[in-house]
Amino acid sequence: MSVFGSLSKSRAIWLAAIVIGGVVLFWGRGFVELADGQSGKKQKVATVEPVRPAGDSQGVGLTEKQAAALKIGPVASRDFAIQKTSVGTIDFNENVLVQVFSQYPGKILKAFYNIGDEVKAGDVLFTIDSPDLLQAESTLLASAGVLELQKKVLARAVNLLKSGGSAQRDVDQSTSDEQTAEGNFKAAKDAVRIFGKSDPEIDQIVNDRKVDSTLVVPSPISGRIVARNAAPGLLTQPGGSPAPFTVADLSTMWMIANVIESDAPDYKLGQHVEVTVPAYPNKVFTGRVTVLGAMIDPNTHRQLVRSEIDDPEHLLRSGMFASFVIRVGDASHSLAVPAEGVVREGDGTMSVWVTKDSRHFSKRTVKTGLAQDGWTQILEGLSPDETVVTDGAVFLSNQLALGEAG
Repeated sequence: MSVFGSLSKSRAIWLAAIVIGGVVLFWGRGFVELADGQSGKKQKVATVEPVRPAGDSQGVGLTEKQAAALKIGPVASRDFAIQKTSVGTIDFNENVLVQVFSQYPGKILKAFYNIGDEVKAGDVLFTIDSPDLLQAESTLLASAGVLELQKKVLARAVNLLKSGGSAQRDVDQSTSDEQTAEGNFKAAKDAVRIFGKSDPEIDQIVNDRKVDSTLVVPSPISGRIVARNAAPGLLTQPGGSPAPFTVADLSTMWMIANVIESDAPDYKLGQHVEVTVPAYPNKVFTGRVTVLGAMIDPNTHRQLVRSEIDDPEHLLRSGMFASFVIRVGDASHSLAVPAEGVVREGDGTMSVWVTKDSRHFSKRTVKTGLAQDGWTQILEGLSPDETVVTDGAVFLSNQLALGEAG
């Protein structure tokens, strides 16, 4: 009996211990979960998300610290130029691009300039050995000899007439022959002068009785050598391709563009053009429209627009890729928001964020127009007296999307 009683007492003690352990374990676990919950709550408070104002499905409310990171300002009003843009290429101004040929055939003796060299009008580009010049100078010397002879015959006839040894008829004939010889001599001089010989050079040929078949070919304009095909020993023909030298006046260049058919009516001769090239991204070249294509290309449905661009520093190069801006109408005065204040939504609409107290922001769908100089034209959706986010609008759109997702 005592043994049974002892076992019962021992069992009771163990049962009591198990019960107490269970209670402690329950309360310990509850305490841990409570502590974790409080810790998580504190973490959530530290990284609080923007809360949308009640009843406003398109609004976001921010803490003071979060709102301080945004920039806000009144809706602005600006002039937006009505303009067209296009791309094209730079080319030489062919109105001042000269292919220099010799006027007469011959063999090139010397070539004096290379590609890229600057030349002035009248500088000798190359010389040739010209058979035609040789023939013209030979004719000049022959006519000069005949003229000299006829002058002597006339003088002798006049002296004989004075002494009674000649008739007046002989004097008249000698006078006629002398005049004919003088006319032939002048024609021969003109023939040599056509080759570029000056009067002093012609007189030197006559006095020395020596022909020089070297024909000089000067540059007709001032500019830069952009092509050279001349070399000593090569034969050249007038107009024979390729030209020995090509000289371009680089003070102006062409920009050639092909604009879309729908924009063709907006372009007019004389319109002001602003051109930029990748080589000089911060420099704007100016010019004017000089040629409009007379037809629309049936394959590309584009029209030629050619502009003459001023380039006094000779920076542009033929073949450069370029883009232009042409103002085709009067400026439009309208509301505007900085580009950083406008958000393109996923459905393609444009929106801005409007605020009255700098803490609560409402999303507003707007209709935009032109974008120029960091500003976006607002056609519909805003009033001049409203305040909008000018920088950080994307952040608000992201927070609104996160709130809706949660």
